[in-house]
Amino acid sequence: MAKKKTKFMCQSCGYESPKWMGRCPGCNQWNQMVEEVSITGTPKRTFMHSETTVSTKPAKLSAVETVQEPRVTTDLKEFNRVLGGGVVPGSLVLIGGDPGIGKSTLLLQVSSQLSAKASKVLYISGEESIKQTKLRADRLAVKDDNLFIYSETNLQLIHSAIEELAPSFVIIDSIQTVYHPEVTSAPGSVSQVRECTAELMRIAKMNGIAIFIVGHVTKEGSIAGPRLLEHMVDTVLYFEGERHHTYRILRAVKNRFGSTNEMGIFEMKEDGLEEVANPSEIFLEERSQGTSGSTVVASMEGTRPVLVEIQALISPTVFGNPRRMATGIDHNRVTLLMAVLEKRVGLLLQNQDAYLKVAGGVKLDEPAIDLAIAVSIASSFRDQPTNPTDCIIGEVGLTGEVRRVSRIEQRVSEAAKLGFTRIIIPSNNLGGWKVPEGVELAAVSTVNEALKIIFGK
Repeated sequence: MAKKKTKFMCQSCGYESPKWMGRCPGCNQWNQMVEEVSITGTPKRTFMHSETTVSTKPAKLSAVETVQEPRVTTDLKEFNRVLGGGVVPGSLVLIGGDPGIGKSTLLLQVSSQLSAKASKVLYISGEESIKQTKLRADRLAVKDDNLFIYSETNLQLIHSAIEELAPSFVIIDSIQTVYHPEVTSAPGSVSQVRECTAELMRIAKMNGIAIFIVGHVTKEGSIAGPRLLEHMVDTVLYFEGERHHTYRILRAVKNRFGSTNEMGIFEMKEDGLEEVANPSEIFLEERSQGTSGSTVVASMEGTRPVLVEIQALISPTVFGNPRRMATGIDHNRVTLLMAVLEKRVGLLLQNQDAYLKVAGGVKLDEPAIDLAIAVSIASSFRDQPTNPTDCIIGEVGLTGEVRRVSRIEQRVSEAAKLGFTRIIIPSNNLGGWKVPEGVELAAVSTVNEALKIIFGK
């Protein structure tokens, strides 16, 4: 006869312990150990290793035949871009984001577009009733006979519905509300999320069904549940943005079928999400003219160049240690560039507070933005505005040199398209490509050269 025992499991990383601990040894998080009931004596069936109908044997790598993964595209080109070209059949995609950001709206629109391609789509909502989902569908003008709505949280019933309907695409909203009756812990716990995701992955791989699951996020911004959840799925997408602003950013942090550097921009409107074809215009439309501390850089987001504004505010500190704050840029990169400016250029920044921000809520992490950050800091420190038609591109080394960047032709073409007439680039990037008409290139090899060209001294 099975015996019931209790164990304590970390809700952050899944670490198990026979006794309660205030701090988890696995992830060092406090107050994450929750008591759960485990059954011993009778071996519990694990859903990951449930019976399969296909027998597989080890095969030689050279004898394996491969074909190009077929993809199903939607009408949202930005969504297709982030996924790597479209939806791969049999894939398991996890979408996370803050509450109210528009995850359900995005997936309902995607469901409508996929069902319009003569494919059955099953939208399973564990948070809304069928009537509530229908009201939202009416607001988004979603009407299609191939789109089926199901309100259920029991995974066994969900599995039965998938077998009966045999859809090509399934949406689970959300994974934290789904539970398996054989798992004794509460819905949303580590055990439930892990086992339910494993079962959904088995369904996706065996039947070739593309499954999208919505994941809640914690107050720190990471997807709730164990990190194992992100390792199990094929693709992890984050839907970001401010609830009180209309623009949303969809980015991939893991993608087995495409690049993780892609970014999709959407605008939330009354009738749903609309893709933004030219995000550079959006990021620069509210740029103020004639103010110091503002520069524009052409950054690459995957295969697409995006022009964004970098703002800096340098002011004398009133504390013993000056503050360094950055939004959208790595804090360590700002500290490094300020040290380069102080050592190589001679700017006395050790008694100055520094606040930097990327306008529009974009996060930049490529080295080509270094020179623009340095120029923004110098512009605010000297209180000298930069030329509004200048675009600055380049990586900065510790000796103050400006280093070569990749895809310079695409960056310059995007800047020329938006009316920038002078572009500061690394000298090593000159030659071998066509310069757009009406664009003046200023090649620099050091930060000092760049500051002399921009400020005239």
